[in-house]
Amino acid sequence: MSFITGKQLPRRTFLRGAGATVALPFLEAMVPAGRAMAKTPERTRLVCIEEVHGLAGCNDWGAKQLLYAPATTGRDFQLTNENALKSLEPYRDHLTIISNTDVRMAEAFSLPEIGGDHFRSSAVFLTQSHPKQTQGSDIWCGTSMDQLYAQKFGQSTPLPSMQFCIENLDQAGGCTYNYSCAYTDSISWASPNDPLPMIRDPRVAFDMLFGSGSSKEDRAERRQSRRSILDWIAGQVTDVRNELGAGDRNRLDKYLDHVREIERRIQAIEARNTSGEARELPGAPAGVPDSFSEHMKLLFDLQVLALQADMTRIISFKTGRDSQNRVFPESGSDQPFHPASHHGNREDRIMEFNKICKYRVSMLPYFLEKLKTTMDGEASLLDKSVVLWGSPMADANVHNHRRCPLVLLGKGNGMLAGNTHIKAADGTPMANAMLSLLKHLGLEDMQSFGDSTGALSLTQSAITVA
Repeated sequence: MSFITGKQLPRRTFLRGAGATVALPFLEAMVPAGRAMAKTPERTRLVCIEEVHGLAGCNDWGAKQLLYAPATTGRDFQLTNENALKSLEPYRDHLTIISNTDVRMAEAFSLPEIGGDHFRSSAVFLTQSHPKQTQGSDIWCGTSMDQLYAQKFGQSTPLPSMQFCIENLDQAGGCTYNYSCAYTDSISWASPNDPLPMIRDPRVAFDMLFGSGSSKEDRAERRQSRRSILDWIAGQVTDVRNELGAGDRNRLDKYLDHVREIERRIQAIEARNTSGEARELPGAPAGVPDSFSEHMKLLFDLQVLALQADMTRIISFKTGRDSQNRVFPESGSDQPFHPASHHGNREDRIMEFNKICKYRVSMLPYFLEKLKTTMDGEASLLDKSVVLWGSPMADANVHNHRRCPLVLLGKGNGMLAGNTHIKAADGTPMANAMLSLLKHLGLEDMQSFGDSTGALSLTQSAITVA
């Protein structure tokens, strides 16, 4: 296994023991002797994040205040202090802002559908397809872009894709306006009638990634003993370390330290939430933090581990629900999310909602920094990934789906230049940008996606229409 002696360690190497399975990160010892790391072919990682219910900068007054879209296109754009994206400024070189695209498939097509925007939007985000209005089993929408990518290029990883969420989305049965709750419970659709379940509990994600016990009883016993999964593979860790060069040993140690740190955090959260003290989220699983920021960061850390170990290359993340009434004290606002979004076009209330929007976007830099500082060969995960962040809603006050926010982060293995604001021509579907991204990701033969009318260039620095 020694890199120095020319022996190659397989890229998909697992350390196993008593039900625990830990995949290794990329190491120099995995590069065939005499071959440069940069020449090793690989697929771009794709992370799709839904920001529910739009932004304060997507109504007429908010747009004039530059609360989302900058005043200029190209590379010289400026983010005002009140812009919801201001916290992304340190990652400007990895930031592509796409403004002025529409998500018309989330709009009402007939009179009975009017008012049901909350129950269509999430299903439309990554499918760009109009959901069938039904509370029965005959749900129908479209195949989401993350799953199109996973079906073609995700089958070589242990998990073709992973789906995460923050809020409780298990609303089995019918929602209002005659829409099945399946439409609000997932943003990933394997087929038009197959929405995929999403993981809210960090413990569930951790066990999926590391096979922590071969049965429910094994996992319960291990948690009760407070033993780490690393205890079960300690012997194999020692054997592998002895075969690695100094650089690889350091990389392996940092990776395993990260695994253990996340495991400790989950254990601490579970201990706190089962202590008998009152919880802010009384119905949530024990592994779910009551704190929104703590929950977001923990799920982001798990996503970085999944990408680093190449357990999956495709992730979707639903960060809330349109109609949630959660309060975010760290935002500086004491207003519940959904009531704050219905600001009545009052300037003071728009700015109050903007506080919440800025706070929620400010969770992204934590993820971006982790990706930026996690090396995968000679480049960072951020350079090798595309993080798509956006909303199928624009002006939440009137449930408007025109001029919705969309941002791409990362370089995508050279796909994106970054430091660019692209303003689409009026009436451009968001699906055009997604079609272009899918083509760049390797689905070159795709002619359409959702309600696309063509591919929107992701590299132009001026208004572009296809």
